[in-house]
Amino acid sequence: MLPSRFYLDNIFDDFMDKDKDELMKCDVYEKEGKYHIVSDMPGFKKEDLNVDVSDGYLTIVAEKREENEDKDGKKFIRKERFYGKVSRKFYVGDVLESEIRAEFKDGVLSIEIPKAEKEKTKKTIEIK
Repeated sequence: MLPSRFYLDNIFDDFMDKDKDELMKCDVYEKEGKYHIVSDMPGFKKEDLNVDVSDGYLTIVAEKREENEDKDGKKFIRKERFYGKVSRKFYVGDVLESEIRAEFKDGVLSIEIPKAEKEKTKKTIEIK
């Protein structure tokens, strides 16, 4: 029986792209009338991130530019760190867009999204 991760498996990792959703893991929860999205973003700077909301969808985009080999005389032998663009989109529905808050601290992006208060109405339907 082979172990769950066969020793040659990592050879193939170099030839296959990882699923980009795996690069931006998020915790999503609801508390006190607000949605919260928390994502670990190691290696990114605040300037690399963009968060926007449109038509009930909140989108998080993170882009990290690749270092040039010529810079500082570096000659890379192997590059394993991620460079490129990843994004996640979440349906949040009716929210108070002007009150959405985002904070980036110690490599963690935290977003707080206040839900819009819905008017509770009751309508009696006439039976014919």
